[in-house]
Amino acid sequence: MTQRIALVTGGSRGLGKNAALMLAERGTAVILTYNSNQQAADEVVAEIEGKGVKAVALQLNVGDVASFEAFALDVQHQLKNVWNRDTFDYLLNNAGVGIAVPFAEASEAQFDELMNIHFKGPFFLTQRLLPLLADGGRILNVSSGLARFALPGYATYGAMKGAMEVLTRYQAKELGPRGISVNIIAPGAIETDFRGGEVRDNPQINKHIAGQTALGRVGKPDDIGGAMAALLSDDLAWMNAQRVEVSGGMFL
Repeated sequence: MTQRIALVTGGSRGLGKNAALMLAERGTAVILTYNSNQQAADEVVAEIEGKGVKAVALQLNVGDVASFEAFALDVQHQLKNVWNRDTFDYLLNNAGVGIAVPFAEASEAQFDELMNIHFKGPFFLTQRLLPLLADGGRILNVSSGLARFALPGYATYGAMKGAMEVLTRYQAKELGPRGISVNIIAPGAIETDFRGGEVRDNPQINKHIAGQTALGRVGKPDDIGGAMAALLSDDLAWMNAQRVEVSGGMFL
């Protein structure tokens, strides 16, 4: 079987880094993107290559649609030079930021930032990368448990993730003729540096979430990275248009 190649946005840190490493463990080569920290991205590339597969890191601001044309050309160049391929197999739209603000106080600038990064960016980046995505490939979008349950301060963020869930079903329908399946994963609260590491570093928040989770603890990056790699694998090629929450049973 031809080696698979995955493109992971936001792959230099957090869940994207973990997913990239888990994919590499399964023998999948990786193109990962980073926004500003090239050193961190290069370190992930070295770690992936230590697992015996090739990887490259490319700079990308997923909130800047105007940059996607040049980015796609860069991806095309890397595919040809590194793998002698014209296409890649898996797209993981992972990159994101966290902004918590009450609905009544949300500014237009905050709304636009979250929309550009979490909805508009993945919408048009996926569209632009379609010619480079192999027929029979897989797309995995990223939502959040906050699209199912409501916590004060996350109206804008949760709304963007809800939009991605609807978009996922439309993408699955319209890309089906090419054999491309599209699903979306919804993590619960995870111990990462997201929003300053509040879930990881604040004992009170961590304990509260653990108490509201059926499995009795807060999620760890490996819980999500492994799930992302599994959902992109050929083992689940017949799964399509599904929202899969991976939260340990949060707020049931």
